[in-house]
Amino acid sequence: MPARDVRPRLEADGTWERIETAPFDRDLELAVIEGNAIHKLIFPCRRVLGGWVKAGLTDRISVQPTHWRAWVN
Repeated sequence: MPARDVRPRLEADGTWERIETAPFDRDLELAVIEGNAIHKLIFPCRRVLGGWVKAGLTDRISVQPTHWRAWVN
């Protein structure tokens, strides 16, 4: 019997990209996979050298995002 894919699936309302491919200097929506659940951050973020900040601020975020897509207002 083939093994089932038990990884959480990102919903189909937009294409999610691997975090390693995230661009710098752009507002992005981030997702975090925790267990079998996917959590989207509710605020735009920007990639900076050494990590991530809330867009428009210098506040670093304390999560390890796994996926990204363009932030849409």
